[in-house]
Amino acid sequence: MSDSDLPPAIPAATLVIFRAGVAAPELLMVERAKAMVFAGGAMVFPGGRVDAGDHLLGAGLGGGEETAARIAAIRETIEEAGLPVGLRSDPSATALDAMRAGLHAGRSFAEVLAEAGAELDLDLLVPWARWLPAHAHMRRFDTRFYLAELPADAPRATVDETENVRLVWATAQSVLDDADAGKLAIIFPTRRNLERLAQFDSFAEAADHARATPVRIITPWAEERGGEQHLCIPDDAGYPVTSEPIDGAMRG
Repeated sequence: MSDSDLPPAIPAATLVIFRAGVAAPELLMVERAKAMVFAGGAMVFPGGRVDAGDHLLGAGLGGGEETAARIAAIRETIEEAGLPVGLRSDPSATALDAMRAGLHAGRSFAEVLAEAGAELDLDLLVPWARWLPAHAHMRRFDTRFYLAELPADAPRATVDETENVRLVWATAQSVLDDADAGKLAIIFPTRRNLERLAQFDSFAEAADHARATPVRIITPWAEERGGEQHLCIPDDAGYPVTSEPIDGAMRG
């Protein structure tokens, strides 16, 4: 199937947020509402579409698509979890609440940043991955993944109760274990990224790995392996597991 046969890809960005845990770092994940068309009922990292305002704000900073994606990841994390990740300094609780309310009301990110006296620090986000599925009959997202560390004085994360119904802090391995036990659902890209993240004992280790591993576009494909159809990804992109039987894969 050629690219011309596929629906246009929607630019998106997601943020993998680390905080210190007892035995391993914990990651913030949100559960999508079951009614959502994309990944309904699944646990995912905070994120969403890159919108026109993100591009406009990014252009003002002298950047292009990469800059707009980082801005979107920061904006979506404020909207979905109320966490000020990717800012030069933490806004007050009152200012953060006002920022989140403004975004939920449809105001531009540039406007709510200005009113809060907040500034972006895009260098706090570490590029991790880029996924672009080749779905022919469903919505396609061109998603950039970033790593970030939770600020020391960050407020408690709270779910927005619109697109998402709950949030949790959990180790990558515990989310994988719960998915295998049928306690929660994760889509194919989330599983592969959790397996990769589970290799590291700290944000610093994961960030070093990310900086040493060039980001390439991951487009899964199907092929027969061991007599059954598998959904596969490249074996040189930093992922410890590179295929899964299609029958068991949740594709979003």
